[in-house]
Amino acid sequence: MELEKRSDATMPAPYSYDLCQKAIEAVKSGERKSEVCRMFNIRRNTLDLWLKREEQTGDYQAITNFQKGSRHKISDWKCFQAFAQQHGGKTQKEMAKLWGEGVTQQNISNALMKLGLSCKKRLTNTESATNTSGRSLQND
Repeated sequence: MELEKRSDATMPAPYSYDLCQKAIEAVKSGERKSEVCRMFNIRRNTLDLWLKREEQTGDYQAITNFQKGSRHKISDWKCFQAFAQQHGGKTQKEMAKLWGEGVTQQNISNALMKLGLSCKKRLTNTESATNTSGRSLQND
């Protein structure tokens, strides 16, 4: 049995406000939902969501201006900037422990970058990191 590929199954398409309006008007004029979906080539769930949104808000306009991504754990930016300047000599991990409130090293890193204060600290000295004698460290 060979399966047929559906072109509309790859990505959801953004629908125009005009299409949404026509589909809802067709349902309100007495057309069956399944017929409206076939007529406008939309899914039944999409039509139901439009109708539900209109019932709740009075309009079927797409939702906009919603928050994208997670909320920042650090919200008081002036306080954090003063904290970062005071503890600028510490590593981000040490700063996270001092700040508390479940803040991680990554949260500190992101906040420093947002304020333009990002800097990297080395935990070890790198002067003796290479062998200058020319011999290997293994026993010969």
